[in-house]
Amino acid sequence: MPLSPRHGLARLGLLAILGLTTVPALAQQQGGPPPAVGVTPATLRAVTETNEFIGRIQAVDRVDLQSRVTAFLEERLFSEGAEVKQGDVLFRLERPPFQAQLEVARAGVAEAQAQLQNANLTLGRAQSLLSTPAGQRSTVDNATAAARTAQAQLLSAQAQERQAQINLDYTEIRAPVSGRIGRASVTPGNVVTPSSGALATIVSQDPMYATFTVPVRTLLDLRQRYADRGGLDSADIRVRLPDGSIYEHAGKLNFFDVEVSQDTDSITLRGSMPNPPLPPERGGGRGLTAGMLVNVQLASAEPVQLLTIPRAALLTDQRGDFVYVIGAENKVERRAVRTGPQSTPLFASIAEGLKEGEQVVVDGLQRVRPGAVVSPAPVEAPGGSAGGSAPAGAAPRQGN
Repeated sequence: MPLSPRHGLARLGLLAILGLTTVPALAQQQGGPPPAVGVTPATLRAVTETNEFIGRIQAVDRVDLQSRVTAFLEERLFSEGAEVKQGDVLFRLERPPFQAQLEVARAGVAEAQAQLQNANLTLGRAQSLLSTPAGQRSTVDNATAAARTAQAQLLSAQAQERQAQINLDYTEIRAPVSGRIGRASVTPGNVVTPSSGALATIVSQDPMYATFTVPVRTLLDLRQRYADRGGLDSADIRVRLPDGSIYEHAGKLNFFDVEVSQDTDSITLRGSMPNPPLPPERGGGRGLTAGMLVNVQLASAEPVQLLTIPRAALLTDQRGDFVYVIGAENKVERRAVRTGPQSTPLFASIAEGLKEGEQVVVDGLQRVRPGAVVSPAPVEAPGGSAGGSAPAGAAPRQGN
């Protein structure tokens, strides 16, 4: 029965595929030279183990500035968005009413002191007359009570003076912490009260927190891996900025949350890192800003030795990851492998399936098949090291 055009094209395509897949075998059967391939050895490399998690930058201190008294706002003494130092005067309120209250309180103290002095003199005279026929016990008792009352009135007047001084001091709103101050919510000329809300907000700048969540299963694995290296407290914290660059200053973990989130089965960790001013040639400012979305890298302080191969040598099919290894008499062997966590775009770490020094095919993979004899030639590994974003060369593993 004649074939339809569609069946004919399918048959031709199948023959073409079979022809391509049997090229190495036909070449060897016909006495041709073995196909040339590039190989490189599986190599132990010093790699900094790194796990990466999504996190945010948070300020150590965040303070809302509020008025403690009711008064007119006279001056704003800062530039919005600028950095301020602890103790700087930021707002000045109307002072004369509070100055007058302080003077009234001081006058009350002077009056109470005079009354106490007079009461003490009266008590002294009554006590001196008690030993004479003119003296009476009741007179001494009354004088004693009057002196004590005058003493209490003096204490009350002094307290009112202190309160008046405090209220006067409240007319200058100062920075309780150093940091960067945001936009003012009230302009001069308005009346502010303790219920007016935040007049402005200060966020501290140095150091900064990097807060991130880690799945509990991952955390347990990390604790086991770092157990013989001083624990997780010894790990460095690094931050990958939104532009992909690595922030230059490392930090350390300083907080583990006390509860696991029941919604995500994860726990919150926090690290602290310096955030010094950038030099003018780099635009000034600081590298980290509160609220910034970043990737937080948890890296081992000391590199570990991992077996690595070029990423180009790692292949994957339905059965999993594998590589082509050059065996005895230059025959190709298909070898199943299990990759480790610290892999990069250039290199893959191998946990099982290979030994150090075994030659893997990295170039000419389309010309090899299991059992074929090839002509291997050394190929230099890309980059010369397992270099990634981490200091010793390991790229991060995504943790969540």
